[in-house]
Amino acid sequence: MIGCVGSTAPEIILRGSVFAVERLLVPLAGGATAAREIVRHPGAVCVIGEFDDGRLVTIRNFRVATNQWMVEFCAGKLELGEPPAQAALRELEEETGYSAASIESLGIFYTSPGFTDERMHAFVARGLTPCPARLQPDERIEVVIRDPCEFERMIHGGAVADGKSIAAFLLWRLHRAQRTSGG
Repeated sequence: MIGCVGSTAPEIILRGSVFAVERLLVPLAGGATAAREIVRHPGAVCVIGEFDDGRLVTIRNFRVATNQWMVEFCAGKLELGEPPAQAALRELEEETGYSAASIESLGIFYTSPGFTDERMHAFVARGLTPCPARLQPDERIEVVIRDPCEFERMIHGGAVADGKSIAAFLLWRLHRAQRTSGG
């Protein structure tokens, strides 16, 4: 586990199946300290499946934490030692029932650096072909193919409220603009 410069050794206060929470005592000016709880996460991937005609693979995912259906791109955590591109291909197949001929990185971002070190690796997958989906027993996912303009309207209208999907879509738009401009 990682500590802050000058902080005490981290104390693990919760170890779950996906992440751990540690408490650090961080020095403040004047000799005082402040406790900080940090979620330590192995990292994750978010994948935009893009068909040759430009349509995108999205999902409706029931999220227990929000107790609602969320419109998202498929995503999942990295397994120990798993390369992010490999995880992206795995998650695409498992959650959407599509395999990809190619995978390309769109970038990496921290999901919420105020309390977690989770790094999200965003990808675009192309050359999609149907394959059997392999949902986990606790996953409730529906695949919905959408036009990028429709997805953008859904973001503007608040129907897409998933931060990783919004960030990945922005990276995809920027990447696409760079590709079409030759830059």
